[in-house]
Amino acid sequence: MTVLETLQQKAATYAEWRHDFHQHPELGLEEVRTAGIVAEKLRSWGIEVTEKVGVTGVVGVIRGSLGPGKTIGLRADMDALAMTETGTCPWKSVNVGVMHGCGHDGHTTMLLAAAEYLAAHRDFHGTVILIFQPAEEGNGGARAMLADGLFERFPMDEIFGMHNAAEVRPGYFTGLKGAAMAGSDFFTIRVKGKGAHGSAPQNSVDATLTAAMIVTSLQQIVARNVAPLDSAVVSVTKNHAGSAFNVIPQDAELGGCTRFFSEKTGAMLRSRIEAVSKAVAESCGATAEVEFNSIYSVLENDAELTDAMMNAAREVVGPENVGYASAPRMGSEDFSFLSQRVRGAYCFLGGQAPHSVKNHHNPGYDFDDRILHVGAAIWVKLVEQRLG
Repeated sequence: MTVLETLQQKAATYAEWRHDFHQHPELGLEEVRTAGIVAEKLRSWGIEVTEKVGVTGVVGVIRGSLGPGKTIGLRADMDALAMTETGTCPWKSVNVGVMHGCGHDGHTTMLLAAAEYLAAHRDFHGTVILIFQPAEEGNGGARAMLADGLFERFPMDEIFGMHNAAEVRPGYFTGLKGAAMAGSDFFTIRVKGKGAHGSAPQNSVDATLTAAMIVTSLQQIVARNVAPLDSAVVSVTKNHAGSAFNVIPQDAELGGCTRFFSEKTGAMLRSRIEAVSKAVAESCGATAEVEFNSIYSVLENDAELTDAMMNAAREVVGPENVGYASAPRMGSEDFSFLSQRVRGAYCFLGGQAPHSVKNHHNPGYDFDDRILHVGAAIWVKLVEQRLG
């Protein structure tokens, strides 16, 4: 019996685990219940467990029975999103305003399923480190684990990550060597003007108008400062000003994010956003202060390790269901900070549940239970190939 067939026998159990995680989602660095369940299950299988690595992170250690060898890390994320779920599945979130809208409930389940199998089948050299990371969704979970000495306490030679891809057919596995996912900054622009009555605009320095002009002016950056064969995004996603119908506000605040595939481009975007914002504000008689928060770095996949993940997937789903991506993803992942420190690879497994929409971060999204055992089998096969 193959690994896939063995794990498929427990598909219903894995779905139960996943449904429980989905029904009780927790935001980044608040995954107390989720982390507790993960730690309890790992210990029940005889796996060494360390809790509270990076606040709520959990690390498990499985030592092979065949003696010394490499140490590889397998990472899954545990946090949910600040969204209200609109789906109708029986395991719909019971926590108002919080939902698993990106499939981290499935990622956690897949790694748990692989952990259970590997704990019972330790016929490999070296060590497997299981990393259940908190706060991937912009709250700095990877950095928190690094600051807590993740790689010093658990040295690794290689690290791997896997994400579901709702827009890809179930069971199709894809990856890309080199820059595979974008880096991203969040930015805040605070505009300061002069308030006045709505009937007397001549007495104001209109913060609302200034902010609107900044929004439109920022669009020139990608159009005219980014090379045509480069790729970048500048998106203004928040625009807050005013509180009354007849008062011209003196303050406005904009917020948004960038995406880029090289640190040089990211630095240029930061420089231009600040310069454009301040210049436009000055032209209106206002001032603008700009603040950046580096949320994700560019995710660079090691070529050899990307091949390794693709080879493991071929053994599980067949070569006809594995293919290299033609272009990087504009989305971002804080796995990038881990793979900056230890060479790594991060790939995608397709899944489209009948009750879900085909994009993440959507209030109607749900993970595809049909790929839980598939993802777990790919993890196991990767361990067998890298440490066998």
